[in-house]
Amino acid sequence: MRSLTIFLAVLCVANAQTGGLRNMYQNWSGPHGGVPPFDKVRIPELRTALESAIAETLRNLDRIAQQTEPATFENTIAALERADDGQEYVQSIYGVWKSNMSSDEFRPVQTEMEPKLAAARDKMLQNGALFHRVAKVYENMAPLNAEQQRLVWDMYTDFVRAGAKLAEDKKKRIAEINQRLAGLYTKFSNNLLHDEENYVLYLKKEQLGGLAGSFVQAAAAAAKQRGHDGEYAILNTRSSVEPFLTDSTERALREKVWRTFYSRGDNGDEYDNNAVIVEILKLRAERTTLQGYKTFADRAIEKQMAKKPAAAMELMMKLWPAAIARVKEEVADMQAIADREGAKIKIAAWDYRFYAEKVRKAKYDLDSREVMEYLQLEKLREGMMWAAGKAYGFEFAPVANVPVFHEDVRVWEVKRKGKHVGLWYFDPYARKGKRSGAWMTAYRKQSRMDGERTTLVSNNSNFVKGAAGEPVLISWTDAETMFHEFGHAIHGLSSSVTYGSLAGTSVARDYVEFPSQINEYFLSAAEVLERFAVHYKTGKPMPAELLKKIENADKFNQGFATTEFLASALVDMKVHMIANPDGIDPDAYERETLAGLKMPEELPMRHRMPQFSHIFSSEGYAAGYYSYLWADALTADAWEAFEEGKGAFDQDVAGRFYENVLSKGNTVDPAMAYRKFRGRDVDTNALMRDRGFAVK
Repeated sequence: MRSLTIFLAVLCVANAQTGGLRNMYQNWSGPHGGVPPFDKVRIPELRTALESAIAETLRNLDRIAQQTEPATFENTIAALERADDGQEYVQSIYGVWKSNMSSDEFRPVQTEMEPKLAAARDKMLQNGALFHRVAKVYENMAPLNAEQQRLVWDMYTDFVRAGAKLAEDKKKRIAEINQRLAGLYTKFSNNLLHDEENYVLYLKKEQLGGLAGSFVQAAAAAAKQRGHDGEYAILNTRSSVEPFLTDSTERALREKVWRTFYSRGDNGDEYDNNAVIVEILKLRAERTTLQGYKTFADRAIEKQMAKKPAAAMELMMKLWPAAIARVKEEVADMQAIADREGAKIKIAAWDYRFYAEKVRKAKYDLDSREVMEYLQLEKLREGMMWAAGKAYGFEFAPVANVPVFHEDVRVWEVKRKGKHVGLWYFDPYARKGKRSGAWMTAYRKQSRMDGERTTLVSNNSNFVKGAAGEPVLISWTDAETMFHEFGHAIHGLSSSVTYGSLAGTSVARDYVEFPSQINEYFLSAAEVLERFAVHYKTGKPMPAELLKKIENADKFNQGFATTEFLASALVDMKVHMIANPDGIDPDAYERETLAGLKMPEELPMRHRMPQFSHIFSSEGYAAGYYSYLWADALTADAWEAFEEGKGAFDQDVAGRFYENVLSKGNTVDPAMAYRKFRGRDVDTNALMRDRGFAVK
């Protein structure tokens, strides 16, 4: 079992049937310790594999629970760690289809299987005999080594948090709630995917004012793919919407695109998510009470670095006044330009990016479109790899003998100091059936419990694919996101632990973003830009004067960036601190909460509640969206260590970071790991400095 934390996600990975089905979905063959057979997946077989896996896994757990020998680490904890026998692979394949290849054929399978998987997880967590054995090991774990103790603590704590000590009637009700929530999370996700796929704005040539040539080419290709040859498609995804809002001179179209994007899941039709949110909040609150916690937020943060909602709120509110004050300054600058140009408008949300770009040009002589001409997707991909090699010693080599789930996916073998450490899959383009955003996934986690098992990680994005032979140009923000997600991949590839459940990114939620945000800094390192920011036509490197402008504008628009994020994080935390959410109206709650915070009217939350998949398509970031900011505080302070040394690629600092953070996974308490790297606790004032806010 890949610990209870991981096992909650991979319980369904037991034996998938005998014969061909077992070989296909479980016994991964091929190079590099076996690879997922993505090219052979059939959706009806996937359902069968999951159903068989559930039954076999529960039998495995019962065998562990019913042993007559006294509980030991080996016959209980290690046995649970092995319970899936490497067969979490079925879940990995299922997860790829859920996130990357959803279809009319797959969605009924997902709708059917998610509640079944939730029920199986509850049967495991509510197995009294199994918990009794885990508790016995927990009570007598002093002789174990530090990593084993961490594994036992993690496993025991998850049992208790799930209600293992509760009476049977309460366990039964929790199981019912979990199954219903699983269905609601699927419904929320599919509703959002519907609105992202079906609300496409098709433009005529005369409506393209201000748009970059590369964007126009990509929009033409996207329209052609959707049967609208000769038109230009603005997709309802962030990677398409944000460049349009930045560059389009058509204000009425900007408003239309903005309203469509920020109305996802909130259109009053059969795909509206408001009722789904209401039920999710009520069920979470009921379950929280049964589990003995005051609010969902109290339970959610208990195992994080923050420990308590109040600590997360304190950090957020430390930045909030400075952020909204900066927004007022930014809006005043924008309004002044609009007035000078005779626009006769009041800056609105759909104007913010457009006029921010004008301010950027006026204040810093920096044109984001000029910068974009040097930001080629493939060149930046090369830059990410180079930076990982320069900082940590990684080497990447493309491989062609590995199956992929779509023709756009490519794979690299990864070595460190000549030793194979894993594979990296890259899936960069938007397509029908793929959820929006960007993310990292581990198809297989590193471990050496029963011999060396290397990891398989992927990065997935939603860039709009350009015309054949044309480079894909991306914004600076999208480039930062690429480096961010690659930072998660590096975290996974750096893992050097014994037990897979503690490997790589299996750490506290408000710590997991720390390594990925450190990686964002490598984008702006002069060594990276000089080598890999090359003009898409001339091939010439970014000129020194443009590099200097980027550096000078580093703190630009921090009011917008900080406020739109914090608004979402604060609404997330506040709504999950409500003990009894009966009668809540998500739209009204959102408006009233933002009004109470004095949210500037000129910009929205980054994720409005009806489209906030971080917190309503699962529980991964529920009452935890703040974690990006918590990690930001660690990141800002940690990066000052690089700056105090020899810069981005200081080998001493990078070495300490690799040794104490990247390679350790969840084998040590994150606060202790950070302290060992930095030599002290985090200085949160570094975050204020990083964003250009005054330190009081």
